[in-house]
This record gives sequence, structure tokens and C-alpha cells, in this order.
Amino acid sequence: HVQLVESGGGLVQAGGTLTLSCTASGLSFATMGWLRQAPGKEREGISCIGWTSGTTYYADSVKERFTLSRDNAKNTLNLQMSSLKPEDNARYYCAATTAYSGSGGYEVLSWLIYYYWGKGTKVTVSS
Repeated sequence: HVQLVESGGGLVQAGGTLTLSCTASGLSFATMGWLRQAPGKEREGISCIGWTSGTTYYADSVKERFTLSRDNAKNTLNLQMSSLKPEDNARYYCAATTAYSGSGGYEVLSWLIYYYWGKGTKVTVSS
């Protein structure tokens, strides 16, 4: 059974740090990442990784603040978020796809390429 389970969301003060984790099971994925959605806004990719290559990609809004890492032994994907801002308020989703036929690059930040999704974890940043 394919499953993506997120954890680590919560309330944090602006400037603080929070780490999100995603545990995947059931399949081997080609691409995994974190995407977020605020109420009334479109879902956006923030950080994704090509599982085989290990290449990471970040949205401009989170570069140098968020760090994506993986633990192959535990089959987990982690997102360390630092210097959090109120604009980071959103529900964060872990997503994955088993096959990717594109050319790579920042296209992997698009929610359109992902098939499997977790239920998300809420991040609230107080000002």
C-alpha cells in the first residue's frame, strides 16, 4: 500500500526553526518533494529532490532558508525550515511520483507532476 505520512508541523514564532518529515512506503519513487498551499492560494512546490540523482531544487521564496535532506535507510524526506516568516503559513504536503519523463530541472517543483500525496501538516508562523 502506497503511503506518504508527514509530521512536524505546528506553531512557531517568526524567525524560528521547524523540521518536517515525510515517511514513504509501498513504492520506490523517482521524485519526491514538499509543496505547500495557503487558503485561497494555488499549491506551490517549495523543495523537491530527484531520488536517484540526489539533486535538490528550491523555490526562490525559500532558498537559503529551507534545507531538504533524505534518509535512505529510513526512507524519509526531511525539510528543515529556518528563519520562518508569516508568509510561510500554509499546509505542507509531501508528494511523490514513481516515474518522471520530463527533462528535470525546476519542473519538479510543479505540483502537476506528482501522483501520490500525503495528507499534509500545518505550519503556522506567528509574527
